[in-house]
Amino acid sequence: MIKVEHGSVMNLENAIRGARNPLNSWARSDSAYDENGNYILGENDLDLAKRLCAAGSDHRKFMRQILVCVDITAPLYWWKEFDTYKVATVANSTSTMHKIHAKPFELSDFSTDHMTAGALEAFKTYVDFMEQTRLKYMENKDKAFWYDLIQLLPSSYNQLRTITMNYETLVNIYYARRGHKLDEWHTLCDWILSLPYAKELICCKGE
Repeated sequence: MIKVEHGSVMNLENAIRGARNPLNSWARSDSAYDENGNYILGENDLDLAKRLCAAGSDHRKFMRQILVCVDITAPLYWWKEFDTYKVATVANSTSTMHKIHAKPFELSDFSTDHMTAGALEAFKTYVDFMEQTRLKYMENKDKAFWYDLIQLLPSSYNQLRTITMNYETLVNIYYARRGHKLDEWHTLCDWILSLPYAKELICCKGE
């Protein structure tokens, strides 16, 4: 299970202007904001951006200046793989250390969408035990029960993180993960393709 929400793309105007710096070609820029406040790339600017992207990462430095911020809720087993992309990303997550006991444990707190019927029934018992342990901790604040919660927490536990990254990072994610066996990566790659000019710039290697 993965949820991708509240995504926004920023700094496209400045990134494209900077892409023209090496050749002092600012006069050829033809992009502008539309009536809705969206920055629309003109024919000249889009052609330049596509050529720079196709030329490789050394030439498409402007992609590192197109910023993306998004809320992602996903299981810990997925976040463990996402942490491969620590470079050029910033994350602010909900805290298991401070807030693991703050609300009752419910089945919806975990990714169970691919569990077999037998596994799901066993997991419901596990969640019930986690909740009973949480109640014991809330009753007397015995740190031993808190440690039980931390060490029993399964990798299917869903965590929310607000992520800031850039288009170059999304190029790496898209091409490395679009064929991954985890469905969560396919959902994220579909979201990447929905971003402004993703099919022209992020899919720079061609399909």
